[in-house]
Amino acid sequence: MAQINHLSDLTPQSLERTWLTAPHPTLPIVATCSSDKTVRVYSLTNFTLLSTITGGHKRSVRTAAWKPHTTGESVLATGSFDATVGIWRRWDSYGREDGSGLKAADTGNSDGEKSDENDEEDEEEWRFAVLLDGHDSEVKSVSWSPSGMLLATCSRDKSIWIWEDLDDGDNNFETVAVMQEHGGDVKCVAWHPVEECLASGSYDDTIRLWREDLDDWGQVACIKGHSGTVWFLDWEGSENVPSSSSVSSSGDVASQWRSQTALSGPRLLSCSDDRSVRVWHRQPKESLMASQSSSAATGIPSIIRPTGTDETWEEDAVLPHAHELAVYAVAWSKRSGLVASTGADGRIALYEERFVTSENKDPDVMDTGSGDGLLKTEWVLIAIHDGAHGIYEINHCAWAKRADRGSESGEELLITTADDGSVKVWTVQR
Repeated sequence: MAQINHLSDLTPQSLERTWLTAPHPTLPIVATCSSDKTVRVYSLTNFTLLSTITGGHKRSVRTAAWKPHTTGESVLATGSFDATVGIWRRWDSYGREDGSGLKAADTGNSDGEKSDENDEEDEEEWRFAVLLDGHDSEVKSVSWSPSGMLLATCSRDKSIWIWEDLDDGDNNFETVAVMQEHGGDVKCVAWHPVEECLASGSYDDTIRLWREDLDDWGQVACIKGHSGTVWFLDWEGSENVPSSSSVSSSGDVASQWRSQTALSGPRLLSCSDDRSVRVWHRQPKESLMASQSSSAATGIPSIIRPTGTDETWEEDAVLPHAHELAVYAVAWSKRSGLVASTGADGRIALYEERFVTSENKDPDVMDTGSGDGLLKTEWVLIAIHDGAHGIYEINHCAWAKRADRGSESGEELLITTADDGSVKVWTVQR
């Protein structure tokens, strides 16, 4: 079993509910969304407040996401219950020789206090660039595409909007699609890590996949495996390989796994009001074509016409039961491959995917490999931490690279965000 150890709180915390904490893709900072209409930016070097972004939204800030691949500045998208999406910008690497983009984090004294001058100067560095107006109700989630050119937003109004950043120097965004197939509040959107494919989860209990075809965005799959609201989605890292600690010659296993999963691509992780955490994989188009053309062997013509856009997504696994109430968030580490989940029961759960070998295979389970040589995996619950934020519900969890003085290369942190306004930082000991 692994251990989840509390490292620090991010201080000072919000006095109102916090919804989500977004780690920056390259800098050791995070942005936390709060019901007090602000976004707080904290350092992961000393876990103290760098700046507070205010003035953009009139109601709770529910969600935030950092734009990837920016050079020289940080760009943050925020979504609010006031039905708007804000775009914020700040120049990086000001006043620091090492180029980390952080000034206030290490200019305070040993107890983390900063001067009023630094507070004021840091506040002025954030520029409210543009307000994206289109949704009719609360914005629940925002997500940047892998290229950083597209921003997806979703809302209680049942719609998903895709905006293109024209990157013309004037902060202009263009609406490229509005999708309205969901039958309820859309809770989350998440872009595929390498493809321009968008996943969404909803109050209608479904997960939907969206792609662009002939300059028009449309639904390519609808997954109906959950029996409750789909609260959150996260994608597998494109280079992820399950744990091979129990398998010899792990290098060979890794290459075999990548070859085996290349056509399907990264899997999708979901969590729900039904208290389950599930993994989904895409059936390769080649497999579909093969099954549809198998009629050639029987001599009976197939009435199924293969389409260019529709995809088949199948349940890959249901993770071991760990939660007694709704699961609000999941996070699939791109570094370790570990999965974390949090929810209404105030519990943090950690799961590890492992290769199944003949040594650890259940003798009562029949081998269905039929000599095909395919690698098989199982998910194991490796840690549970109860009452992680006292009596409060945990709304979000995220993995981030560790950057404080106690860090070693390759270490990572788990960050949890809760109803009492606190954001806690954890390490995982395996």
